[in-house]
Amino acid sequence: MADPHVTLNELVQDLRPMSQGIEWFESLSAEEQSTTLRLLSHFCLQARATTEDGREGIRRAGLRATHTPAVLIARGRIDEQLGKIAGLTPHDERLKSFRLLIAVLAVADGRRRERFCSDGCAHAWHRLSADALTETLS
Repeated sequence: MADPHVTLNELVQDLRPMSQGIEWFESLSAEEQSTTLRLLSHFCLQARATTEDGREGIRRAGLRATHTPAVLIARGRIDEQLGKIAGLTPHDERLKSFRLLIAVLAVADGRRRERFCSDGCAHAWHRLSADALTETLS
């Protein structure tokens, strides 16, 4: 997979299956995984993710409420919690964090698209398409 920004947005928009995303994420070094989680955290903040988005993200990611990233995001003050989630270091927690942050971003960005971008926008990541993905993979 090429540009991580594109890959992450393809996952968020369901243009790429999560199984490929997990495979890609697991192929990264620990440092690259941390960088990716920080990037996702930043994207969530840019999309104005809310605590309610976090709860829906837990459900979509298939996490139990007792998993560390789920506990953190449910605490409120999402801006602080996203940073803590991105900073988790055990491998299993990073993978859960990846799944959760993708799901939270999908919820927040979906709402943003409906409210502000439904008539078109200048966000390059909102102009990804399944056709462009097919060309990328060819």
